[in-house]
Amino acid sequence: MTLTIDARQLMIESIEADLAQGKIALGEAVKRFRVDVTGLQQTQFARMCKISVRTLIQIEHGEGNPTLKSLNAVFKPFGLQMGVVRLPRKF
Repeated sequence: MTLTIDARQLMIESIEADLAQGKIALGEAVKRFRVDVTGLQQTQFARMCKISVRTLIQIEHGEGNPTLKSLNAVFKPFGLQMGVVRLPRKF
């Protein structure tokens, strides 16, 4: 899989926006980052992120209770990290 730097950045921004807007769940975002941006298999991506394959599978399926460290490890290759965002107020 060969993406230009610009195409890769646009894809990252698109996935990030979908996640921020609640269009996709956290696990789906991780899977899209892994598959669409890197093209890596779960074992390769887990090794790159220094987490277990089991942890990655649980994150992608929205299962378990991943640590902040694990979540940051999967987002770091894309220049992202977990954070706190303000929810829109409903009056």
